[in-house]
Amino acid sequence: MPVPVQPLLHDEIVVFRAPVQAWSSTDGTMGGRAIHGHYLGDSRLTAHFELLVDGHTPEFISLQPLGADRVSFISLLRHLDAVGADPDVRLIHTRSATPDGFGERLVIESRLDREFSTEILIRVVADTSAMDEVKSGLGPSSPAPRIALDGHTATWSTGTVVTSLTSSSSVVDLEGDGAVVARTLLVVPARGSAAVQLTLTAVDDTAVVAAPSAPAPWSTPTVHSPDERLERWVAQALDDLDSLRLTATAVPGEQFLAAGAPWFFTLFGRDSIWAARFMLPLGHGLAASTLRVLAGLQGTERVAATAEQPGKIMHELRRSTLNIPGEGISLPPLYFGTVDATPLWVCLLHDAWRWGMPDAEVEALLPHLQAALAWMRDYGDADGDGLLEYVDETGHGLANQGWKDSGDSVQWRDGTLATGPIALCEVQAYAYEAATHGADLLEHFGVGEPGEWRAWAASLRSQFDRFWIEDEHGSYPAIALDADKKPVDTVTSNLGHLLGTGLLTDTQAAAVAARLVDPTLNSGYGLRTMSTDSAGYWPLSYHGGSVWTHDTAIAIAGLARDGFTAEAASLADGLLAAAVAFDYRMPELHSGDAASAFSRPVPYPAACRPQAWSAAAAIAVLASTEGLRP
Repeated sequence: MPVPVQPLLHDEIVVFRAPVQAWSSTDGTMGGRAIHGHYLGDSRLTAHFELLVDGHTPEFISLQPLGADRVSFISLLRHLDAVGADPDVRLIHTRSATPDGFGERLVIESRLDREFSTEILIRVVADTSAMDEVKSGLGPSSPAPRIALDGHTATWSTGTVVTSLTSSSSVVDLEGDGAVVARTLLVVPARGSAAVQLTLTAVDDTAVVAAPSAPAPWSTPTVHSPDERLERWVAQALDDLDSLRLTATAVPGEQFLAAGAPWFFTLFGRDSIWAARFMLPLGHGLAASTLRVLAGLQGTERVAATAEQPGKIMHELRRSTLNIPGEGISLPPLYFGTVDATPLWVCLLHDAWRWGMPDAEVEALLPHLQAALAWMRDYGDADGDGLLEYVDETGHGLANQGWKDSGDSVQWRDGTLATGPIALCEVQAYAYEAATHGADLLEHFGVGEPGEWRAWAASLRSQFDRFWIEDEHGSYPAIALDADKKPVDTVTSNLGHLLGTGLLTDTQAAAVAARLVDPTLNSGYGLRTMSTDSAGYWPLSYHGGSVWTHDTAIAIAGLARDGFTAEAASLADGLLAAAVAFDYRMPELHSGDAASAFSRPVPYPAACRPQAWSAAAAIAVLASTEGLRP
């Protein structure tokens, strides 16, 4: 029996306007791949979409992206042509996404001198699969839904999600289990066109996220760069980010960016913070809104089952428990299993203030700031050694709770896994920056004890000496300290997150900068998550050799802030080369294979695309290369 595998995404087409998305083949049909279908949030609405014209399959010739939320598939209908080589009749199928559903518009265009009639048949298979079922590769576990017909409309539901398919010009009927067929007799005039429209809408009364009604809370820049690649990447990124905007029903009216399509159309603490931080050069609005969303969900008590603790910033929000088959992971709807979101929230608050967030808005968040700082001291540093550690206490949560949260992401250079509690190097940098800049905010507003947090940061900085080790190339920081407080010696991209935080001395920063551009880490298409001289390195390992766009962008920003402009430019050029290969929609991650070996980056085929912090990384690179400062 075949082992279930996660669906591949790299060559599929997505149309989206969070919280809806539709995945198809390049010709617009659905059903050939496991990911295909129309979705609302974590629910799949359909699993199959095909169309026939007079019983013929249209001959696909072109895909025309019209934005993140609209695309046209152009096909020929040569069975209707007159004699001659030129195509006379074509079909333009435009799929559009709106916050509550989809439009499927079919237009037949003709240059024939005569009118003709043709039958369009559209077949849709209704579905009620949960997203985690789709992602696991197990296929739907629910039976085909019961479908009700009412005139030109077919309706089905899961009990919480109600889906309707409507076509005012079509006869809608049922064909087999879960299949809806819409037939339209279309009359196409001489040298003219005729259209048919299907609309798919869905409502989920239990949704925890929704589409915002307000416009995007950032400005749209006009970019004039000597490097056209940067202009095109920024343009594509902003279009994608506009369609990734969401609000949380628990904190209505405030916007944040969904983490990514298809798996993560929801709120992730770390992801939303980094994406908002990258976007600050375009205005503080997204950052301020994201801060308030996360403050509204900040921990207030200690709950082992959800990893909630007073002052802690959450990790992810779902409408129901998330079960990951085969991995023994079960996450509650509101899960706090992250060690870095809390200090990063403080860093975002400070940076947003520097970029112009009004004092009154910042002042309203000061109680949350003080709670977040206290969490670092009282809970983040569980053993009281002055460093932040994490461990999963539930047995079914995330084993690793930094940004590299896969089970094998923290390993020794010989490939063996480190045991927890784990103290990650970059988390100490975030905590140091949060304490020092948190103190700046407290001092400015005349509250709390800023001196206490500067002293706490100074103590952490002295403790960080325990991370520094040496190999044949010199000294560098270990990725982490393990349960015995021994430095885990793998060379990783985590080093890039230390720059620009103030944690390192000038000499230490120079050592880190040199490591980042060494060919063992720098692939030429971005920064590898793990160096090639590690036993666990593999170019298609999720956190053990692949390249993550946002990870490289963080390193670029840190290098630029600390004055290593040549190194920053080298890594930026690698990302721009990758952006070209991905048509400027950068995926969540791609292969760590060297640019010297491959003329274009190899996709990581299950990577989210688009993804918020990968798209927002374009603004971080723009800011770093152009020297934009608050």
